[in-house]
Order: sequence, then C-alpha cells, then structure tokens
Amino acid sequence: MSRTVYVNGSYVPEEEAMVSVFDRGFLFADGIYEVTAVLDGKICEWDGHVGRLERSLKEIGMEMPMSADELLAVHREMVKRNNMEEGAIYLQVTRGAYDRDFLMPKQVKQTVVLFTQAKKLTGPKKGLRVISMPDIRWGRRDIKTVQLLAASMVKSEAYKQGKDDAWMVEDGFVTEGSSNNTYIVTKEGKIVTRNLSNSILPGITRKSVLRIADEMKMEIEERPFTIEEAQNAAEAFMTAATSFVTPVIEVDGVALGDGTPGPVSKRLGEVYIEESVKASI
Repeated sequence: MSRTVYVNGSYVPEEEAMVSVFDRGFLFADGIYEVTAVLDGKICEWDGHVGRLERSLKEIGMEMPMSADELLAVHREMVKRNNMEEGAIYLQVTRGAYDRDFLMPKQVKQTVVLFTQAKKLTGPKKGLRVISMPDIRWGRRDIKTVQLLAASMVKSEAYKQGKDDAWMVEDGFVTEGSSNNTYIVTKEGKIVTRNLSNSILPGITRKSVLRIADEMKMEIEERPFTIEEAQNAAEAFMTAATSFVTPVIEVDGVALGDGTPGPVSKRLGEVYIEESVKASI
C-alpha cells in the first residue's frame, strides 16, 4: 500500500504526487525543509520545528505557507492517513514554480509538500564511527535549506570508507556532522559543543539535550573543538531530530574510551526520549 503524500493542499497517493519542473526548489534549491519525529503516533518537538521553519523562511525572504496551527493539523492528518506510530514527517516549502531566472520572483504561489517515513527511531544504539572531511558548504548553515549536496557527498564518502558518518571541519574545527550537531565529553565529564552561529544549524534536539544536561547538573562549554580533541575525549555523540542522541565511538580510526557508547550519551539519550514522548502532541 502506497503512502499518502500532501502536495499543495491535496492528499494524494505517492505515485500521483507531482510538482512542476519549473519549481525553484528543483532548479535553485530555493526552499526550506523540516523533519519532525513521530513517537507513539504523536509529533515531537513541534514548537521548536515550526519556529525554526518560520525563521528559515524569513531569512530567505519567504512567508509561512499557512498558520502554525494549520500546519500542525496537516502533520496530524499525515500521521493518521499513513497509520504511522513511529518515524518521521518531512516538510518542504519552496518559493514555487516560475520560469528559470536567478532573480527571485514576487507573488508566486509556494509549493508545500509533506511525506512520511515509517521507521524505528528508538532502541539501543551501538555507536557510530566517523571520519573528518572539509566543510565545503555555503556560509549560512543556520538556515535549513534544501541544498544538501555537500552533506550527501560527505556521508556517501564515509560509507565508501566503511564508516557511518562524517564530521565536517572548517579552519581546523569541527562544525557539524552530515545531518547532525556534534559533541564531545572530556575526561573530566564536561560536554563541549560548538556555539551557535551562521556556521551550524540551530538544532531543535540540540537545544533540548543541552537543557536536559544543564538540569542534570552536567557542565557544558559551547565552543569549537578539533578532531584531535575529539580523539582524546572520553566519549562523543551527535544529535538530530530523528536519531535523537547517538553515541560516537570512533573518530578518524581512533576509538573513544573502550570503543563502546559512553554513559553520558546513553543517559542523555534515555532522558531525551522519555521527555519527548511525554511532551509529544
């Protein structure tokens, strides 16, 4: 049975879901996306995701395609129509269809697409092995645009080398993973993660995990760190909307700790999922 997809106000079978070849998301990557986790048939971190969507759209000169409440209703309908208990909802908003022109058009109807991906998000995590690669992305990574070619390239290279992901490095410091925020835990137990700026995405999971860590009286330092620091750390982890807190057990061939997920990342992951389930809507 095919999925039901939302396209510009209509719920249609995925085989019938279509957008124009002139859509600026296709021609220029002129669009914004969000991915929201679903647990127990409910939507996680909604306020954070819709708030970031609105900010990202504003940064590229676009308005919200509908109100936050209307958008939430569409998300809930997608969960219902696809009988989804656990997985993700992908939302994409582009500037719309217009004859190819580098000048951004005015008063064009936006394209709004949503689809679901049913998959297991919870359960034990064995830990990821990552490589480092140069960060070749554009300068406004704080905007969640659909231009993900660089991220796809580094992730694919990691898989080619038999690893799980890549950490991108700029000016000697780690920025992000291919689709996640990055952290190390020093031997003294301090959590270190890069501070917010145009260089990284302001992760919704990142914000919640740092709040949880603070409430658990863990020491946090927001600053850039190097690959060498990561290799000398007690443990490391990454956060993202649908992978939550994922331990990292190897960086550029160097095992962290005893080569298994560390206690800090495991505990943060457990508490984050517990809180997300309670707060889901």
